[in-house]
Amino acid sequence: MKRIAIPIKEGRLSEYFGQCDFCQIFDINKGMVEETTAVFLGEENSELLPEWASSLGITDIVTNKIRKQIIGLFTSCKINLFVGIEIQSPEAIINDYLDGRLRSNQEIISEITKKQ
Repeated sequence: MKRIAIPIKEGRLSEYFGQCDFCQIFDINKGMVEETTAVFLGEENSELLPEWASSLGITDIVTNKIRKQIIGLFTSCKINLFVGIEIQSPEAIINDYLDGRLRSNQEIISEITKKQ
C-alpha cells in the first residue's frame, strides 16, 4: 500500500509543499486508488513537514518545488519525493503516477540542486 500526498493550492499542485491550502492524500493498493482524503497542514514549520508526513504514513510526496535543505529530512523518514512535477490537478497527477508517466521538469531540478 502506498500513501501519496499532493500539496494543493487553488485546486492544483502547489508550487511549494509548505505553501499549500491542504494535502490531498491518495491511498493506493494494487495500482488503484482506494481512498482519497484532504488533510490540512496548519502552520507547520517546513522542517517539521517530514515528521508530520511520516506520522500519517505517507510514503510518497509529489511536489513542484522544495527547499534543498529539507530533502534529506524526507529521505531520512523514508519518504519518496517526486520533485519538479508540472502544476496541474491532483487527479491528472495521480493518473500519471499510476500509469508510470509522472515526469520531472529538469529545469526545476537544476534550479533546486544548483550550488549557492
